[in-house]
Amino acid sequence: MAGSADEPVSSSGSTPAVVLVEPQLAENIGMVARAMLNCGLDDLRLVRPRADWPNEKAVAAASGADRVLEQARLYPSTAAATADLNLLFATTARSRAMTKWTLTPRAAASEIRRATAAGIGVGLLFGKEARGLGNDDVALSQAIIAIPLNPTFSSLNLAMAVLIVGYEWRMAANAVEAAAVATATVPGAVLQLPKETAPATAEQLQGLFEQLESELDRCGFLRIAEKRPIMVRNLRNLFGRAGLSAQEVRTLRGIISCLVAGPRRPRGGGGGA
Repeated sequence: MAGSADEPVSSSGSTPAVVLVEPQLAENIGMVARAMLNCGLDDLRLVRPRADWPNEKAVAAASGADRVLEQARLYPSTAAATADLNLLFATTARSRAMTKWTLTPRAAASEIRRATAAGIGVGLLFGKEARGLGNDDVALSQAIIAIPLNPTFSSLNLAMAVLIVGYEWRMAANAVEAAAVATATVPGAVLQLPKETAPATAEQLQGLFEQLESELDRCGFLRIAEKRPIMVRNLRNLFGRAGLSAQEVRTLRGIISCLVAGPRRPRGGGGGA
């Protein structure tokens, strides 16, 4: 009922992937599957679920959405679950000390529709029931989806949150609705799709982050241990907002390598005396 996650499964690009990070109850996973299939979504990815998997309680709660559960994939980390995706949206109700584009589900839906129509892999991140997503998971995303509910009571269960985002994605398929939604987005927000090269995947961005952080550790820039996690998240947010293409990531990694290697003699060399 669950596939192997030894190798990343490439997203078809036709629908966004729903990524549940450390879901706590099997019943909630089943209800998420039910909500997804109602909206035409079937790419479910589970990061370290607490319940054993496969799980009969999830099947019962899915009320017939067995196909989603049968195709669900297990992953050891959020980075592994999103490695093949290009554009990630983190869903959160809490304010974060991060500079991120923040959209309503309706505004995000038009961006997701444009991306998936172009064959770009999109992921929707949902956190555990008790506390939501951790800051490190939010830092992997390019934008935040925040559902504008009653500020004095904004408690949703996991399946309700998935259903709201999935419903808006489904409604955005209507051309008139999509056009109206597009006018509400921040100009230039959440990545205009590049024409010449594809956006970087999460795996490519992770490689850039790891190379940069390794060199910053080596030179002592991240030497203050208690400040390091915040500094790393800030750097990741900076590059995440940039909407880098795969080619731009390769260029940045080449620049880092060149700077580390130090100056070289120009080709064709000038001669000595």
